[in-house]
Amino acid sequence: MSSAIPPKAPGPQATAGRVLRRWKLWIAPGVLSALVTLVLSLLYMGGILTPSESLDRLPIALVNSDTGAPLPGQPANLGTQVTAAVTGGTPAGQVDWKVLDRAQAQDQLDSGKVYGALVVPTDFTATVAGLTTAQATVRPALTVLTNPGMGSLGSSLAAQITQKSAHQVSLTVGKQLTASPALAGADATTRLLLADPVEVRTQVGHPIGARTGLGLSAFYYTLLLVLAGFLCANIVHSGVDTALGYADTEIGPWHTRRPTVPISRTQTLVLKMVMTAGLSVLTTSLVMVATVAILGMDAPHGVLLWLFSYCACLSVGLGVQAINAAFGSIGQLVAMFVFIALALPSSGATVPLEAVPGFYRFLAVFEPMRQLAAGVRSILYFDARADAGLTRGWIMIAIGFVVALAFGFAMTRYYDRKGLDRMVPQPGPHPA
Repeated sequence: MSSAIPPKAPGPQATAGRVLRRWKLWIAPGVLSALVTLVLSLLYMGGILTPSESLDRLPIALVNSDTGAPLPGQPANLGTQVTAAVTGGTPAGQVDWKVLDRAQAQDQLDSGKVYGALVVPTDFTATVAGLTTAQATVRPALTVLTNPGMGSLGSSLAAQITQKSAHQVSLTVGKQLTASPALAGADATTRLLLADPVEVRTQVGHPIGARTGLGLSAFYYTLLLVLAGFLCANIVHSGVDTALGYADTEIGPWHTRRPTVPISRTQTLVLKMVMTAGLSVLTTSLVMVATVAILGMDAPHGVLLWLFSYCACLSVGLGVQAINAAFGSIGQLVAMFVFIALALPSSGATVPLEAVPGFYRFLAVFEPMRQLAAGVRSILYFDARADAGLTRGWIMIAIGFVVALAFGFAMTRYYDRKGLDRMVPQPGPHPA
């Protein structure tokens, strides 16, 4: 005769104090938290602390429009001498002086290829020569052109460099003037004024709109696109896993788990990517509604901006889904490093890439935010010119699509072939 076995009495309920005393509990969270914090601190601060010291061939235009005849005893006019002095007087490797004519310099400003320009006017030599005569009425001037579309810091760095070079030119010209025999009898005040005779005028070389955050709206808009793609993909990832019964739903004290749906990893990835593509229409539209319609951000080429924004957001979302499919529970952390942690300091949208250490310039070759920021900047500030970064942005978006699809489906098909499915056993009834 058999008798039912009474259910085993539950043991004492665990308490937080008991669990905290288990030292192994601290290892994984502690190591991961420490590493992520340390790496993020090094990445972000390492890219912005010393822009002037990290300068590497910052492109600045140098225009010599001087058509005057050389001064007596000089082999070339002052414009030619200024050009040689400026290009030879900058520490090697810091600045890439692009000697151009005025039209070429303006084109490079308008396409975002230079951060600023130093212009020697057509009458520079003649005006300087006039200072040695009693009829002098015009002070010679050099013009510094800024390019705020390249970001406030980049434009400021270029302006500082060009203004410093212009001041050195003024001192050099002053030495020639004060040594001229024509000024042998000049009074002390005149000689003091002629010691630093050149006026430096600063003008905007390529104007941008008033509602552009001083050239930072492109960066923040790009950041919104990346965050929208990243968050949308992770929300879809969690929502689909919950709906298919592979993750729990817990809201306050309520906890549920749906019945597990038998589905392959590959089909799950298809589902997540299609949902990401659909919801990206909504998130992209809302980004533009918030920034353009509500806040009034200057945004010419609205249709093109929306199309580029959608493709950018989708490319990030598909990449996140591929990484989550490949790496599982740590996929969100890996995706965060790929699309945010490594991308932000190498984007070149706040600190020019020419002013960051070489490691960040290496990351910028393939990190997505650099490519997306270039495309957005072209649309917002440079009349959507292809050579201002828009072509590169489209190319890298296309490459992002291909890489995300190839990597994601290669990994899921591999897992499926190996029989590494995600089926979760359902709890059965207690034995009688």
